[in-house]
Amino acid sequence: MKKLKRLVFLVIFLFSNSISAQTKAPNIVLFLVDDMGWQDTSVPFAKEITDNNRKFRTPNMEKLAAKGVKFTSAYASSVCSPSRISLFTGSNAARHRVTNWTLHKNQKVDEKHPILNFPEWNVNGMSPEPGIEKTFHAQSLAQILKNAGYQTIHTGKAHFGAIGTPAENPINIGFQINIAGHAAGGPGSFLGEENYGNKIFNGEKSVWGVPGLDKYHGTQTYLTEALTIEALNALDKRDSNKPFFLYLSHYAVHVPIAKDKRFYQKYIDQGLGEKEATYAAMVEGMDKSLGDVMDYLQSNNLEENTIILFMSDNGGLSASNALGGEMHKHNKPLNSGKGSAYEGGIRVPMIVYWPGKSKPMSVCDQYVIVEDFFPTILEMAAVNTPKTPQIIDGKSFAIFISNPNKKHNSQRSLYWNFPNNWGPTGPGIGPSATIRKGNWKLIYYYSDQRKELFNLQEDIGELKDLAELNPKITNSLSKDLGNYLRKVNAQRPISKTSGNAIKWPDEN
Repeated sequence: MKKLKRLVFLVIFLFSNSISAQTKAPNIVLFLVDDMGWQDTSVPFAKEITDNNRKFRTPNMEKLAAKGVKFTSAYASSVCSPSRISLFTGSNAARHRVTNWTLHKNQKVDEKHPILNFPEWNVNGMSPEPGIEKTFHAQSLAQILKNAGYQTIHTGKAHFGAIGTPAENPINIGFQINIAGHAAGGPGSFLGEENYGNKIFNGEKSVWGVPGLDKYHGTQTYLTEALTIEALNALDKRDSNKPFFLYLSHYAVHVPIAKDKRFYQKYIDQGLGEKEATYAAMVEGMDKSLGDVMDYLQSNNLEENTIILFMSDNGGLSASNALGGEMHKHNKPLNSGKGSAYEGGIRVPMIVYWPGKSKPMSVCDQYVIVEDFFPTILEMAAVNTPKTPQIIDGKSFAIFISNPNKKHNSQRSLYWNFPNNWGPTGPGIGPSATIRKGNWKLIYYYSDQRKELFNLQEDIGELKDLAELNPKITNSLSKDLGNYLRKVNAQRPISKTSGNAIKWPDEN
């Protein structure tokens, strides 16, 4: 009888352990790249392989895409802070009003405009605390995961809040570990030899110096590599009884464009000019980081219970002056780049690997947007969305990971609002509001109330404006966009002549 009881107990024990292993919360790696264009990779996101795909070498992105789902119509905001706030709050930029990049407390970064003034947007970013002026009060994705039992690790670029505000430090929005994250949205330097930009000007430390990596100062360790080493060290020291959320947010491939000597020469030998070779080497260094993370997961038996999400925070830089006078054309066939309402500014590379859910070498053409990551990650983690101070605009794309060919139940509208003046000039760059619904996309320019209409299925390069030829579609999208902007109390630029806010898209 005792033997039978022992046998029954053993069976129950083994069965319960098996169920526990199957239901164990997944680890999550969110790998975010800064300013990486849709075509800055050897992974083709267009229907055909392009010359740009042949130029870049990203074998680890290829490996991830082979294991998971490649999203060909993934969107972010056209500049960094709006995307990052949307990602961690689930709210659309029109609602959270962090519509341009942030840095100094209470200071706008908008360039002057000849006929427009700009609204008092949330220049201080997001805040976990209510009552902080010019911030968007929200409970962050990291905080919710931490509350649910995740160990939360931040590595790299933060850019959640202005200097002197709570969200300047990622610890205050739910991260238990912060490596190199602060208020600035770019590094002073990518080079260890230059101490990652930690310089003293007039007795004050540069705001662009990357913090917390002093042990690499004076070495030849490229910033991307230092961040990867530190991220994996943090995983080595993690509490193995808890699932982890690793947010590896690279400063690459943001300016200043700097040589990653590990990869630079091969692109020179390939025939690229110095600037393009430097940029391509930065991209490959980022890709090596992804590979190092994937290798770590595999060698530590974590691969089968770790979700990897890869995305860029906005389109690739195309402003010529940022690359020493050379026009950077890596976004083609998309038009323009960072800061633009055109696809080159907002369409980004995205890959998701969810063990047991994603089918190898899958492709999803359904469009998603950056605020969708918030509800998706919570669904992946089986964490119920708590009551939050903010309204969640994002929609989970988890269904598309297991069923990438599933169609939307209805034609969803995506919205952008940029009532700001970023600075650089170029096609589609300037204060605007935008909507995509189905294959149609409408851009409304605040400066002259002009509208452009494109059919993205037929014209992904947005070269043929169809607004005058399709007045019904133009009016319908204008009404949809106008209604949404009013609903979320979106901001608009102000006319210098009249002193009034520019008209809504459907008022013209």
